[in-house]
This record gives sequence, structure tokens and C-alpha cells, in this order.
Amino acid sequence: MLTQPQDIALGGVEEVTLELTPDEAERFRRLVTEMADSLPPPGLAGPEPLDVPELLAEIEVAARWLPPRMARALSHFRRAGNPHGTLIVRNVPLDDTLPPTPAGGVAPDWSRLPLATLAQLAAVSWLGDVIAYADEKGGRLVQDVTPVRGDEARQENSGSVMLEMHTEDGFHPFKPDFLTLLCLRADHERRACTTSGAIGRALPLLSAECVSALREPSFRIRHSSSFGHTGDDAGAVSPPLPVLSGPDAAPELVADFHAMEPLDDAAARAFGELHDAMCAVLVGTVLEAGDLIVIDNRSAVHGRTGFTPRYDGHDRWLRRCFAVADLRRSRGVRVAGSQVCAPLRPTSRP
Repeated sequence: MLTQPQDIALGGVEEVTLELTPDEAERFRRLVTEMADSLPPPGLAGPEPLDVPELLAEIEVAARWLPPRMARALSHFRRAGNPHGTLIVRNVPLDDTLPPTPAGGVAPDWSRLPLATLAQLAAVSWLGDVIAYADEKGGRLVQDVTPVRGDEARQENSGSVMLEMHTEDGFHPFKPDFLTLLCLRADHERRACTTSGAIGRALPLLSAECVSALREPSFRIRHSSSFGHTGDDAGAVSPPLPVLSGPDAAPELVADFHAMEPLDDAAARAFGELHDAMCAVLVGTVLEAGDLIVIDNRSAVHGRTGFTPRYDGHDRWLRRCFAVADLRRSRGVRVAGSQVCAPLRPTSRP
């Protein structure tokens, strides 16, 4: 297993951070409050599911009234990205009262967090179409990321040790183009630094031989255990794939420094060189309540430094939501009218 340095310097993201002014934050709050007030009250079966085309369309329409600076920043990031593959928006509205951080990593009812949920979905609508996966977190469009007792050492979002740099769901044929994380609560000691590194900044540090090897389909990624594979499926892996693809000057990146396996010696050497280069360009920040971080999942890997949970109901709590630029590409694996991809058919190691 490759490991990244534990002493990552905080900062480096100031140039890609947008801090909403009090007036802008209040405008955003009014918008999502009006959206929440327009929703039908929960019925006997609970609140309306989020995976409903009409509801998502209403959120997308309402999102046109986001504060213009935020809308422009999200739109520009969608079209052109930036050197860090990362955008941070601060002072996103949250609900006045938060329930305890979910001990099992799942909030029981999204309608208890209507402002945070609608604010995140509104922001995501500027990036593309929301997408989710039936195998992961029950197919929920907005997912909870919290430490879970007993999972401390796992390389999953439920763990609390250092989370290795990775492309989100890089093994999936319809992986997200964008990943968003909205912080509801920071960790107690403010030690959990969310990190990211973009291939554009690492590319000049790589040798020609390394780049050539990374463009060969000589790598596999083990499926994340969060996809729920058990038994014979527990060793599921992706088909062989390249780490780099696309234009020479602006390649796309798929990498996972925990779950990716080089298939030959040349690939292993190149992957080690890439790891060192990515560590050299990492930037990071400790997310505070109301911070929304957006990662371009096509050009940047992300991770997190370790922290110590207390399991006291006030641990770190993020909410995660994915977007793709072209939802139609996945239409063959989704039920009509749903944004959720069907369970992935695992490929076993040969």
C-alpha cells in the first residue's frame, strides 16, 4: 500500500475559495427556505423521495436564482475547471437545528435537513445531473459521511484513519464527474484535512516513460467495500484500465492509491512515480460547517488526513452528492425516471 505524508500543510486553496458575503448567504437561505416550504408535508410513508424527476427539475429551476457569484463560479468550474481541480464555497446555508451525527453513517430522514439537502442539490444542478448507485449507501442521492465505531481503520468514508488519495468510484463505468461534500459539523480537534491534487499540476513532475506507462491499460481497481460486495463478490475488480487518458496536455485521471493494482513492473514503477508527484501538489483544508467542496473527479484525486472520533453525537458529519455531465450515458443501467444506477456486475480477478 502506498501512503501519503501525514504532515500535509494546510492551505493552498485560497485561490479557489469563494466566501459568500452575509447578503449572499441570506439570499441563498431565503431561496432554499422557500423551496422547502413548497414541498408537500411528509405522508404516512415518510417524506417524498429525492429521486423524483419532477422534484429535481423544480430544484434545478430554483437554482437559477442562486447568488450570481456562486452560480458563475460553479458554471465556470463545470466548463473549465481550475489548476487544483477543486472549488470551495463557504457560508452555504444549513438548518438551524442539526440532529446528532448519525452513529451508523446514515441519517434516517433527509426531510430533517431540508435546507442543507436542497442547498447541496441546487449547487450540484449547476455542475450537471445528480447520480447515485444502488450498491452504495442504499442508492441515496444525498449521502451521509460520518465515522462509524469499529470502522476506524477502514479505507472507506466510515473510517477515521488517513484516507488515501483516490478517484471516487474509479472502478465504475459511470463514475461521477463531480463530487461534492457539504460539511454539517467539523471534527472536534479540527484535524480532518480534506486534501486534493490535480493531474495538471503533477504532470510536469512525471517522466516521459512514466506518462507512457500510465496511459496503458495495465491497472485494476478493487471495488470499494462500501458497494456491499460479499462472498464471491468480495474480490471484485475493474477491467484493466489506464490511469491517464485524453489529451496529452490536459489528461483525465483515474487513480486509487489504496485499491489500484498495477499489473506489471513498468506499471508499478510509474504508479509509484505518480504517487510522489501527486503528494507534491496536494492542497488541503479543514472543512467547517457550511463549507461546500467540489472536486473535479476527472482531473483530481482527493483524500483526508486522520482524526479521532468521540462517538458523542457531535462528530464530523459531511453530506456527499455526485454529478455527471451527461446522464444519458448511463440510461441503460437506470430505471426510467431514476437517477440511480443498477447494481454493478462485479468482475472477479482472473
